Amino acid sequence: MARTEKEKMLAGELYVAADPELVAGRARARKLMRAYNQSTEDELKLRERLLSQLLGAVGKGTWIEPPFHCDYGEHIRLGARVYMNFNCIILDCNPVTLGDDVFLGPGVHIYAATHPLDPDERIKGPELGRPVTIGAKVWIGGGSIICPGVTIGEGSTIGAGSVVVKDIPPYVFAAGNPCRVIRPLR
Repeated sequence: MARTEKEKMLAGELYVAADPELVAGRARARKLMRAYNQSTEDELKLRERLLSQLLGAVGKGTWIEPPFHCDYGEHIRLGARVYMNFNCIILDCNPVTLGDDVFLGPGVHIYAATHPLDPDERIKGPELGRPVTIGAKVWIGGGSIICPGVTIGEGSTIGAGSVVVKDIPPYVFAAGNPCRVIRPLR
């Protein structure tokens, strides 16, 4: 039995993003994000409802400052007390998981999405995805980019403007482009 493009996407295989099921999933997410991003600070119950419809899981006490953008939403799992500042973007064509007490500065981008490196393969159009996992109690400074397939260990701090291309161990301060461990925190 042939696998759907969504099944291929979530398995980290080449997939066609123009597949009708995937197009419909992104359209659904955009409708919910538009409503969330246009809501006001006085509409807390509406925001909670919209996030619970958009995201795969939302822990208690989580707060996302609008505007917020993502591809599908349903592949994003947020622990308790996650805070995202303004202008965060998550490309969730593969699972993106944030543990409890994760803080994202403004303009943090998390990309599960990637493309084949071979230019002849890339121009054919299929895309790829790799999961991103951010452990509990992580702080990611503003303007940082978290690349596909990366895991950031519990309790680590990522300096502002970093580009994280490799896994970061637990309880370290890491920064730079490419991001590297600067020192342990414990």
